[in-house]
Amino acid sequence: MSIDTLKELKAVREKDIPTGIIEVSKRVISAKQRNGAIIFMMGAHVLRSGVQRYIIDLMKQGYISCIAMNGGSMIHDFELALIGATTESVSRYITEGQFGLWKETGSINDIINRSFENNPESGLGEAVGRAILEKEYPYRETSVLSAAARLKIPVTVHVGIGYDIIHAHPNCSGAATGALSYNDFLKFAAVVQRLENGVVMNFGSAVMGPEVFLKALSMARNAARQNGRVIKNFSTLVCDLQDLPGDLMTEPSKDSPGYYFRPWKTMLVRTVKDGGTSFYIKGLHVETVPALWSAIIKAERSDNDYFSI
Repeated sequence: MSIDTLKELKAVREKDIPTGIIEVSKRVISAKQRNGAIIFMMGAHVLRSGVQRYIIDLMKQGYISCIAMNGGSMIHDFELALIGATTESVSRYITEGQFGLWKETGSINDIINRSFENNPESGLGEAVGRAILEKEYPYRETSVLSAAARLKIPVTVHVGIGYDIIHAHPNCSGAATGALSYNDFLKFAAVVQRLENGVVMNFGSAVMGPEVFLKALSMARNAARQNGRVIKNFSTLVCDLQDLPGDLMTEPSKDSPGYYFRPWKTMLVRTVKDGGTSFYIKGLHVETVPALWSAIIKAERSDNDYFSI
């Protein structure tokens, strides 16, 4: 049990859990029982919000079978494991031409390059998580990548060259970074093949999450069809800060700003329209991730032991 303080437990207990989160928690439990994939996709601010222990605990209990993140999430996880912090003054350092050019963070490229040379079939998530684990960074207990390496749960990292601060370092290899990230995409697509009766959740990823999921789902459905199978009975959850209407299943028109919010049209409408179910929760990650954890624990443990301390 990673959530080990009475204060945290009481805070979760006393908050109201949205109905959508409760329903998704039941589907997550069902997916675990039916061996359906449970995919947790995230943007970088999820880790900055400090909810790692909830995510790691869900991994330990088998309620997450794959995590997909962008390059920024990988960097935040590494920095938090190494120094316990992951922030800098962008406005100050961009003016001085120093934004992101820290030696410690740049060492991620060395990890990637070594992995590409010694184990070219590995992925970015695996390489960095294993390095954090083996080097015993002082704050590794809060590292999602390290926990995944220890638990042998795939964490796939999907980068765009030029998106991340480590790409500005002289030791960055586009070949190594691209190859390992592509390996992660193939690993992710393999997990999506098990999405029938599963759940895919997207916390705060406006571009990477829906776009990577869309392509991987197309690949998985293509392979499934060739084998006489279908992938259509699954649930999607999006947690973000956008104001969306009550009717999520109606795709926004092209003249609406909502049309360009990819999580809506991709994860809540298009990918589930032939049999799936979608849910949207508006809220901060520091609220929605603990709420998901709490709902799963309460649904799985009817005696509510966690909340009767």
